[in-house]
Amino acid sequence: MTGKNIKWFICILIITGNFLGMLDSSTVNLALYPIASGLGVTLVEVQWIVIAYMLVLTVFLPFFGKLGDIFPKNKIYTVGFLIFALGALLNSTSQNLYMLISFRCIEALGASIMIANGPAAIAALFKGEERGKALGINACLVAIGGMSGPAVGGFLINSFGWRTIFLPSVPIAILGAIASYKFLPNYIKKKAFKFDYKGFLYFSVGLFALLLAISEGHTWGWKSLKIIILGVITLVFGGLFYFRDKKINYPLISFKMFKIKTFTFGNIAVMTSYMCMFTNGILLPFFLQEIVKYNAFLTGLLILPYSIASSAVAPFAGSYAGKYGSRTLTIIGPCIYIIALIIFTTFNTTTPMWEIVFASIVMGIGNGCFQSPSNNAIITCVNKEELGIASGILSLSRNLGNILGVAITITLFDSFKNILINDGLQYKDAFLTSYHWTMCFGILFGIICLLCSYIAYNPKNQKS
Repeated sequence: MTGKNIKWFICILIITGNFLGMLDSSTVNLALYPIASGLGVTLVEVQWIVIAYMLVLTVFLPFFGKLGDIFPKNKIYTVGFLIFALGALLNSTSQNLYMLISFRCIEALGASIMIANGPAAIAALFKGEERGKALGINACLVAIGGMSGPAVGGFLINSFGWRTIFLPSVPIAILGAIASYKFLPNYIKKKAFKFDYKGFLYFSVGLFALLLAISEGHTWGWKSLKIIILGVITLVFGGLFYFRDKKINYPLISFKMFKIKTFTFGNIAVMTSYMCMFTNGILLPFFLQEIVKYNAFLTGLLILPYSIASSAVAPFAGSYAGKYGSRTLTIIGPCIYIIALIIFTTFNTTTPMWEIVFASIVMGIGNGCFQSPSNNAIITCVNKEELGIASGILSLSRNLGNILGVAITITLFDSFKNILINDGLQYKDAFLTSYHWTMCFGILFGIICLLCSYIAYNPKNQKS
């Protein structure tokens, strides 16, 4: 291979880690309903399959990002792929919810290793328009992961049961491990390893307490002693983390970077974009399977257009942002999210398939327009020596958006549904009304994303 070809091969190899993460999450979202039915658990309980995965992935990002600075990239990525493969294989053997959640945490460790080191590696490999193109390809392959997940997952669930949905990731991850060990750089500049273990503990405990409170508040009661204790833990450990991070010279998250408007509001925009997308991404498979009574395979096919549209638009959006800047597309993207969610608020038992497909395509176009231009703007607004930290924080924002999107969506939906059923409404009507109300909160997240994008990607706030 020539130098240029090997550079793009390494780029694709790095992106494969993100592809696997998206393939896994999109398949699991589709499978939540059959998993809940098969294991005899509720929607509130089954959400922890997603939340536990995202929580472990998120809190370990800074740690594995630091490890990536002192260990050769080929060894780091090889270990990441292998741990991911082991977790995916173990998932397929789960006999109860607790086993599945535990094995998902192992899988998340592997994903965290790869995701923590991906954006910085791409940013270091490419400049200018090529960087935009690379980030566009990243968004495209991630979308392909989302695209193939529901279709493959739906077929596997229908034919062999939900446990088999984890198996396609195993051979891909093993091949990724072999290729990583052979082709990724095996050298590193020696430097002392300094990691803020206390800050990591504060961050993990505070985040876990916050998410547990959000997800269980409606079950335990928002004024219950458990929720009050979790709120106190969140505030105490969040405060400890903030003040320690400010004074230490090797912080887990550098708060100094948040003085840059593009960086601060850009990360908030990315986080709320995922909260916006997950509002419908989590509930649509339940709506299609439980209310419309479509099987898992057909449900997967109806979700498929979202990923097709996103993967088609993303490379062009990334290239455009590399040439002309991110502002236009990062304003258009949230506007399209909002339009799609408005369409979703009209869904009922008689909604035709073409409307479901159309709404999914609209949401996919919005995602394709927004993600790679926003990532490009956030990465390029910091100094070169800060790329690793910046990409770590960007990954944190993205995954926090995933976690909060799932937790808030399930909490709102389940709370609305229980209130309406207690008021005497039939289950199907309560489900639909709750679905529509929850979509309205998704629209609110989309509006916040739009406002933050408007501030973040103002040319005055960006580097020339």
